[in-house]
Amino acid sequence: MRGVLIGVVGAVVVLGVAGAVAVPEAKEWFDGRHEQTSSYATGKKAKEERASVPRWLPDDAASVEYAMRTTGGERILKATLHDARLPARCEPLHGRKAPAPEISASWFPSGASDGAQGRCGSYYVSLEKDTLYAWQTHDDWVRDNRDPAR
Repeated sequence: MRGVLIGVVGAVVVLGVAGAVAVPEAKEWFDGRHEQTSSYATGKKAKEERASVPRWLPDDAASVEYAMRTTGGERILKATLHDARLPARCEPLHGRKAPAPEISASWFPSGASDGAQGRCGSYYVSLEKDTLYAWQTHDDWVRDNRDPAR
């Protein structure tokens, strides 16, 4: 009987450790399945190839990186701007705090929301030298795409 008890306890411990490792990996795999990342030479090419890239992105923006979640409106974008200024259609935040991006990528800084300077449409934006970082939350995407007739 003691051998059976030790065996059951051992199995529970092994399964508990395996579950602690497998569950986070399964979540990461599941989340990753619903994200798409793309790179484009210019803003114009990005907008031609993907309808969800924001229209305010300048055509002459270079080295565009874009990631989106296919199950919602979460988006992040990085681009090099030739004039090192926010696009003309962007508005300052006027002291409002920007929410953090809801997805991540190796090329997108984790503290981007701390340096948010404005809004371009439904995107929050930050400019570091000539590099634009932009992100859209799911809630902002929903508000931006809500049917005005409702």
